Amino acid sequence: MNKLDMVVIETDSQHQATVIWLHGLGDSGHGFAPIVPALNLPKSLGIKFIFPHAPIQPVTINGGMKMRSWYDIKNISFKDRVDLSGIQSSAELVKQLIDEEIAAGIPSEKIILAGFSQGGVITYYLGLQYPQKLAGLMTLSTYIANPTTISDERHSANQDTPLFIAHGQFDPVVPYQLAEQAQTILEQLGYQLEFHSYPIDHSVCPEEIQAVGEWIQKCLT
Repeated sequence: MNKLDMVVIETDSQHQATVIWLHGLGDSGHGFAPIVPALNLPKSLGIKFIFPHAPIQPVTINGGMKMRSWYDIKNISFKDRVDLSGIQSSAELVKQLIDEEIAAGIPSEKIILAGFSQGGVITYYLGLQYPQKLAGLMTLSTYIANPTTISDERHSANQDTPLFIAHGQFDPVVPYQLAEQAQTILEQLGYQLEFHSYPIDHSVCPEEIQAVGEWIQKCLT
């Protein structure tokens, strides 16, 4: 199986925890890497950040243009757009990254999986099915791709894992209602989550970055 290329930001102190952060459609691992200093995380936590690059592949909704994408988007309708096989393939690639961190001596309970937009879809899909307990799952400006099957497909290992959901109220790409849908589904399934909304579009803002930093610190302390 192929392995993902990535941007890695090493910790200045002993490596004790890892955050794997997945970008959105057409972006790369370089997109969110500059955000790390703004998270204001204590060096004593020993966090290594991994920002993988999604595979380059044709995206149907963009006229078949090749770009970095975690899965194909076949239709503008969220009911018809899910490329489940693509999501599964990318989830397996990201799972390799988590497994490698564990093999290198980082406990699964010290690994956070995060994602923006398409990356958040992979975070939901993989994180809720991962068979070992993770430190946290963070999903920004995204949605659950498998809302009708998530209850049967999830793994009990991450039933008590903290979830952080954030979304722009004026997002024209992924409607805000899909974040609310995710919140409802997850709360009905008994997950503990933080839900944040901001008066922004399909992006992140300084207040959101601050909240993310505080949440990461809480998960890893």
